[in-house]
Amino acid sequence: MKKLLAVLLTAGTLFSVPVLATDTAKIENVNNGGVASLRGITELDVTRKADELKRVIKDRSPIDRDYVYQPPLVPHQTRHYEVSLNANKCLSCHSWKYAGEMGATKISVTHYQSREGQVLADVSPSRYFCLQCHVTQVDATPLIDNDFKRVDSLR
Repeated sequence: MKKLLAVLLTAGTLFSVPVLATDTAKIENVNNGGVASLRGITELDVTRKADELKRVIKDRSPIDRDYVYQPPLVPHQTRHYEVSLNANKCLSCHSWKYAGEMGATKISVTHYQSREGQVLADVSPSRYFCLQCHVTQVDATPLIDNDFKRVDSLR
């Protein structure tokens, strides 16, 4: 059975193009080409079982940084932390107000500045969603070989 597909070009002209429609549209001969990737050797058209979650390192001292301007890594679990438009669990320990009594690292003063450098009374909206930059560390082996070296000034 043939169906027509209407195509509108940028000039505003409408064309009809015949398209084959089948009830069982299936891509055949899809494979990984023998290439091992981070998803393993699973064929591309097959959904494989998800990897087991890695063990999160529980409460430890701050983790050394590997390069200048690297956001600090999170040295504790963040599972079930709410960071949403209405709440930010990170700020209950790391804000300037609570860091001292909680024994936590204060967030940087840069988090209280707008993009234009204006000092704000509260955390900047562009810095509010902490887990976009600050990642929780897990006990896992690297996925690929890596010869990365820390910058000399941080050794």
